[in-house]
Amino acid sequence: MEWLNYHHLLYFWSVAKHGTVAKACAELRLAQPTISKQIGLLEDTLGEKLFVRTGRHLVLTEMGRIVFKHAEDIFSIGQDLLNTVKGRASSSQSRLNIGVVDVVPKLLATRLLDSAIRQSPGIRLICWEDKLDQLLADLAIHGLDLVIADTPAPPSIKVQAYSHLLGESGITFFAKSKLAVQYRRNFPQSLNGALILLPTSNTVLRRLLDDWMVGQELVPTVVGEFEDSATLKAFGQAGHGLFPGPTALEKEICRQYQVQVVRRVDSVRQRFYAITVERRLKHPTVVALLNAARREVLS
Repeated sequence: MEWLNYHHLLYFWSVAKHGTVAKACAELRLAQPTISKQIGLLEDTLGEKLFVRTGRHLVLTEMGRIVFKHAEDIFSIGQDLLNTVKGRASSSQSRLNIGVVDVVPKLLATRLLDSAIRQSPGIRLICWEDKLDQLLADLAIHGLDLVIADTPAPPSIKVQAYSHLLGESGITFFAKSKLAVQYRRNFPQSLNGALILLPTSNTVLRRLLDDWMVGQELVPTVVGEFEDSATLKAFGQAGHGLFPGPTALEKEICRQYQVQVVRRVDSVRQRFYAITVERRLKHPTVVALLNAARREVLS
């Protein structure tokens, strides 16, 4: 029987948490060569590279992400064991591993998860963000309980997964007050030549907006394209142009980014999904999230 050296796994886990060997050294009080060597031995044992170097930081490989999630579980259980033996209150909690596709608006993901947690006190939430294909790969090996996405699981990805519609939202255009007043008049024709910030072309929202603008014969001036929705909104906050966002989040967007509503476009509908390996949802917090999304967050 093959045995895993848990000291090696601990060193790997610490480096993965902190992103650098130096920070792991400070936590573990070990020299850098010692930790680097032990991680190398772990990689030899597993036959897989766990890190790639990006500048000064170490980034987990696909296999490294899988190993890290298992390490999280192992050391959490170990802490619970110590607490039990020493008569301390256990930190054991029901865990929910959720993947959020990186193009899903952060404000929307926060509202969805907040609603679920409020209905499931005591849950320990572990949230990951990545591309859809990577998150679905993690879902397939049960590294995740749920993936929140802006598209159903595509048939091209060889993962048995079920897409549960959380709900949908129309689109609202936002801008700083002066721009909002300017482009609110004669909307949507006012968008012709207007300075606008858009999601990148690989996103579902961009394709929906492109189709709508073609149908309306609109040709705005695209100032920037952003894959990250938070960065897009930050540029809008700085006054660089109009930007789109879910109508369901109007109040939060206006408050957080200090912008105003230009106009709503109800004909452009953005949908969001909970993707699981279960056809019938069983995890109580996942069920709570689905119900909250339909009742409180999305129409």
